[in-house]
Amino acid sequence: MAARQLINLLRGSVALEVTGDFPERFLNLCAQRQVAFWAVEWPDSHTLRLTVAWTDRRGLEELAGRTGCVINEGKRRGAPPFLLRFRKRYAFLVGLTLSILTVFFLSRFVLVIQVEGNESVPTQTILSALRRQGLRPGVYGPSLAARDIATGTLLEVKDLSWVTVNLHGIRAQVIVREQVKSPEVVDETVHGDIVARAAGIVTRIEPWGGDPAVKEGDTVLPGDVLIRGSVQMDPPEYSEFETRWMPVRAMGKVEGRTWRTLSAAISLTAPVKEYTGEEESRWSVNILGKRVNFFQNSGISYPEYDKIEKTWNLTLPGGMVLPFFLSRETCRSYVLTQQPIATEAAQTMLEEQLLTRLNALLGETGTLEAHSFTARETEGMLIVTLTAECKEELGYFVPAS
Repeated sequence: MAARQLINLLRGSVALEVTGDFPERFLNLCAQRQVAFWAVEWPDSHTLRLTVAWTDRRGLEELAGRTGCVINEGKRRGAPPFLLRFRKRYAFLVGLTLSILTVFFLSRFVLVIQVEGNESVPTQTILSALRRQGLRPGVYGPSLAARDIATGTLLEVKDLSWVTVNLHGIRAQVIVREQVKSPEVVDETVHGDIVARAAGIVTRIEPWGGDPAVKEGDTVLPGDVLIRGSVQMDPPEYSEFETRWMPVRAMGKVEGRTWRTLSAAISLTAPVKEYTGEEESRWSVNILGKRVNFFQNSGISYPEYDKIEKTWNLTLPGGMVLPFFLSRETCRSYVLTQQPIATEAAQTMLEEQLLTRLNALLGETGTLEAHSFTARETEGMLIVTLTAECKEELGYFVPAS
């Protein structure tokens, strides 16, 4: 039923009302001439209502005259009657024709590239590799070799293990799979010690290779050996052989309590922008990666200015963004003046920065047990100091020289 309605919509139809003494004769003549009609109704014995195809409308007046009937047209439906309204509006018809040709022409080009399946590899890295392989917005779709593009991208981006390119009209779907990184292998042929990275008190030591050089409760300084890269080999009892040492790669975990002190400073005054009210706007369009400016290549006359860019994208229903952009750059002039800053806000900002630095030093295995801040002002500067007690991994491997 839906297909028939679509066909009727495309070819057009017109509703007719036939009145006369013998409208059934008119209906028989239509059947003899193979005129397509449907929706037949008989309001009374002298009135007939039916719907015929738009192309079969001509010639029905003759049939009605032969049967002594009169035809009155009713509602017209479909594409032909709709387009007939604009038969004298040439600009509309030309625009409609150009629009249809443009849609048909653009459907042969790739306008959107969608990358799926990547997590750690940036999408921009994959798009750059695809561009070097010839896949970019605006390229002619039928000329692309999808398999060659996928192979070239896979060879260029080392962190990918699988790439496939599927073309769907104006959309290119790129599906990738990332490599599973193999675990790091420790080279036990490289001998060395585990030494302390910071000063602290040892709270736990777990040697996997080598002999421990400290015990729980010992205080160590940066560079002190925690686990020696050698193993003592005692001679047999009552023998005359001396004690020997076999070099190995020291391995293990050494945890301890540490105290760290970090400082940060900021000026108590800061330059503040005061806008003068002068501004200048520049317009441009970007079509398939090519930018067209609607302004001359003259510079901005303001010594200091902010550039604010607003972009309007051409988006299809469903959220697909096409590579057609209209951009406006607004340059606003300003002058800089020194203004005092809010001390409390500045101190809060420095405290957050210090905690971020401390967490980076502790890494994933360290924890912050307790901390405190002190702040002081001197010579126009605000200085904030963080004192923290931490629990962290003390040791790291140092190869033997």
